[in-house]
Amino acid sequence: MKKNILIIHTGGTISMFEDQETGAVKPGEENPLTSQTSILSDLANLIIKEPFNLPSPHITTNEMLFLKDLIEEEHQKNKIDGVVITHGTDTLEETAYFLDLTIPFDFPIVVTGAMRSSNEIGSDGLYNLISSIRVAASDGAKGKGVLVVLNDEIHTAKNVTKTHTSNVSTFQSPQYGPIGIVAKQGIIFHHQPTDREYYNVKDISKRVALIKAHAGMDSSLFFAIRDMKYEGVVIEALGQGNLPPATVEGIKALLDEDIPVILVSRCFNGIVQDVYGYEGGGKRLKEMGAIFSNGLNGQKARIKLLITLSYTQNIKEIEEIFHH
Repeated sequence: MKKNILIIHTGGTISMFEDQETGAVKPGEENPLTSQTSILSDLANLIIKEPFNLPSPHITTNEMLFLKDLIEEEHQKNKIDGVVITHGTDTLEETAYFLDLTIPFDFPIVVTGAMRSSNEIGSDGLYNLISSIRVAASDGAKGKGVLVVLNDEIHTAKNVTKTHTSNVSTFQSPQYGPIGIVAKQGIIFHHQPTDREYYNVKDISKRVALIKAHAGMDSSLFFAIRDMKYEGVVIEALGQGNLPPATVEGIKALLDEDIPVILVSRCFNGIVQDVYGYEGGGKRLKEMGAIFSNGLNGQKARIKLLITLSYTQNIKEIEEIFHH
């Protein structure tokens, strides 16, 4: 018996054409994936929605929240067995992680995209969509949170990240690897997440800055963030969570205003830890009140802080959430 799969098209390279004269990749008058519905309908009973058609750099938390609400609405109206979202790859991991944190359902939700537009040689969009529908329709995908499927690999939204600007195998999960593969004979999972988080979010209204530490960095950006009334900041710190000494005054200025400062590493492997005791070292920063994130990259830590701030501004509560 075929399952009922909700497909949500949002735009991105997977829905674009390459202009043969100029080489520019851009949206056409019609999403090329909609013309493939007859091929896809052999895989499942499809409910197709196309709420917007945006390249992924245009996606904001407003669109992410809209997708969450749309999935919940369709779940109430129809018996949905799974969801597939097509999305541009630049911010795909952020949308996937946002949905992972804000949707409580156990049915599979799969986010996919493409690195080559529909009329390029080696186009990967339709194949990734077919793979994603197969995953969304599989019993093994239930209860694993939001998944990202491209290039025959299945990743968790929490761990996956875009690692290459143009390669079709760009999505990887540093340290952990994929949790499953898409094979001709079926969908194969070889491990699964140990836990899931859920936050009942109604709106996202806070502002959170994301900045990257570098050698010789000073406090000027931190003072600017304070003066512009940001509600939080995520810093991709050096190594295990260290910063140049000239930043300490600015970090203190933020913490004195009860603005949460989340530290992640600019390294894509490993986690931040309060190890070093020199000025600007992680141990000193934690003693000041900086919060060390448990393995997230910068863009996902920002998404999590935006969601967290919709619940609480209490630094202790925020710290507990980021240790999850």
